[in-house]
Amino acid sequence: MAKAIWNDVILADSQQCEMVEGNYYFPPDSINKEYFKESSTRTNCFWKGEATYYTIEVNGQENKDAAWYYPTPKEKAQNIKNYVAFWKGVKVEK
Repeated sequence: MAKAIWNDVILADSQQCEMVEGNYYFPPDSINKEYFKESSTRTNCFWKGEATYYTIEVNGQENKDAAWYYPTPKEKAQNIKNYVAFWKGVKVEK
């Protein structure tokens, strides 16, 4: 089981994560949506497609663009469609 934690709060928790390029991608139904706010930030990966970001907010503290997902991934990344990955100080524990 993997857990994503920031500011002592569990953001996501799942046994069904996908591992891509060293990042755990959590299924969309495993995230605690109350802590996630859509961001306007987008980035592009040549093989995965366009990533959309979330800002994490816990107890009044924000972690801008600390999570991302691929809503319409390219063919080779279909296994992580809408799965959420983390960075910027979010700890992923297995």
